[in-house]
Amino acid sequence: MRRRAGVGAIQKQKLEADKFRDKGTQLQDSQFEQMSKQVVSLKENLEEFSDKYKSEIRKNPTFRRQFTEMCAAIGVDPLSSSKGVWSVLGMGDFYFELSIQIVEICLASAESTGGMMELSEIKERLSKSRRQKIQQEITTEDVLLATKKLKAFGNSFQVHPLGKNRYIIQSIPGELSLQETKALSTAANTENGAITKSLLMKELGWNEIRTQQAIDKLISEGLVWVDSQCDDEPTYYFPSLFPGRKNKIEST
Repeated sequence: MRRRAGVGAIQKQKLEADKFRDKGTQLQDSQFEQMSKQVVSLKENLEEFSDKYKSEIRKNPTFRRQFTEMCAAIGVDPLSSSKGVWSVLGMGDFYFELSIQIVEICLASAESTGGMMELSEIKERLSKSRRQKIQQEITTEDVLLATKKLKAFGNSFQVHPLGKNRYIIQSIPGELSLQETKALSTAANTENGAITKSLLMKELGWNEIRTQQAIDKLISEGLVWVDSQCDDEPTYYFPSLFPGRKNKIEST
């Protein structure tokens, strides 16, 4: 018959367990303190690095992108505060000005785009207008970073990925539903930036009812233009994805 542990043995086990728990807490506190010091050190080194290569970061878009990636790798958001890394570089005003210009471009084109523009088009318009004033190349990453500042406007400005290195900027209030986002992505992969009911059913595997609901919502929100004069079925165009828009920009 197995003997039960006595009171003394139980108390001894409890003391040992308490010691292990205290030791574990001490180790956790020590590790956290060391990690905190490392993070502070990394941020300080980052600011020293940014100050040393300030000119290169400002002038070279490739170097600027690599610097941004390095910030992200150690968990530093350059735009997190007015005293962030970009401010150390004097780049805070650069991104603030860029974000204001993005707003101006989106609002000026809202009537013809339905409140949605491809990032590449915005980038081209920015580059063209800034070439006349500032000799500084604008990259896709610059536009994406500047758009982050527009979160202050709520959900009026959002970025939607369309595929590899393709994005669309939404400058109208409201969240795009999953169905609307999928329809937009499907249109982005066509030559004319348009969809039909049969195309959505084929590419997305939707039934007719779900497809019609998605199309009706796109129409009601003014995100597509309807061409009902097609021979087979109506075609729904996303004005922001018109193939002729790029040529129009370059000719203006």
